[in-house]
Amino acid sequence: MTGGAGFIGSNFVHYLVDQTDHQVLVLDKLTYAGHRESLDGLDPERVELVVGDVCDKDLVLELVDASDAVVHYAAESHNDNSLSDPMPFVHTNVVGTAVLLEAVRQFAKRFHHVSTDEVYGDLPLNTPEKFHEHTAYKPSSPYSASKAASDHLVRAWSRSFGLEVTLSNCSNNYGPYQHVEKFIPRQITNLLDGGVAKLYGAGTNVRDWIHTEDHSSAVYRILESGRSGETYLIGADGELNNRDVISMILELMGKSPDEFEHVADRPGHDLRYAIDATKLREELGWEPKFTSFREGLADTIAWYRGNEQWWRPQKAATEARYAKAGQ
Repeated sequence: MTGGAGFIGSNFVHYLVDQTDHQVLVLDKLTYAGHRESLDGLDPERVELVVGDVCDKDLVLELVDASDAVVHYAAESHNDNSLSDPMPFVHTNVVGTAVLLEAVRQFAKRFHHVSTDEVYGDLPLNTPEKFHEHTAYKPSSPYSASKAASDHLVRAWSRSFGLEVTLSNCSNNYGPYQHVEKFIPRQITNLLDGGVAKLYGAGTNVRDWIHTEDHSSAVYRILESGRSGETYLIGADGELNNRDVISMILELMGKSPDEFEHVADRPGHDLRYAIDATKLREELGWEPKFTSFREGLADTIAWYRGNEQWWRPQKAATEARYAKAGQ
């Protein structure tokens, strides 16, 4: 699997080790968002980390040849960074996916592509409309555009070359091992540091939150049972606006729910994401474990409280970048 030392990828590795008997070969470039420490404690007989780039054709060919299936998590994923410098997103998310697909084609391996709901753009606030498998693509940022491009490559290679592929588009994840630049861990670690929670704009933007363990179980279910060529949307009915999320974090950490600071909004900030996961639930029988966002959030806060040695090295540089942007 690619990107297995990143946030969502490392959680998938932990899930595979805990819930299956598979051996996992991880390819990760270990950029600022990838950490060896996210794989600490896992059996080295079952998990091997290879440090390298998904755009390295020779290395990718070697690793794909040695594997039974490929799960592609690796991606540059932070919207703010894509606005500052889009080209790494094109390199990793588009070129890297093409390199993997060519390797999968050469060795005829099973391929699952992990994508995002952000490829669909955004939805109006206060409507029942949700994203589904046939929603038209309308990406808003260089990040989401690069992921949309990678999705199109996967479908094109599947149709043109008969590859055995599945795709998944998931809503916003939260949970352990998430970089402190992201919305939820940034607030948690700010408060653990005695600082202030920061809210983009008015905080009305809505996200459909899912615990990363539920994302992992859904991806594994698709990998095992999904129909080739099909796309499955992954979501857990977790719609909340950013202000409500910050207020809940503050309450759970013993603060007043309005004890936050408004900061400059993100350029082109999508209004609302919402996932219709009916196909995944009815066709493959998947259900989320973390049906209470509040309980999942409390578990996440406890993880960051107990793992300062993991997030502390990231914190100062992250806050310096946000301060420069007025956020």
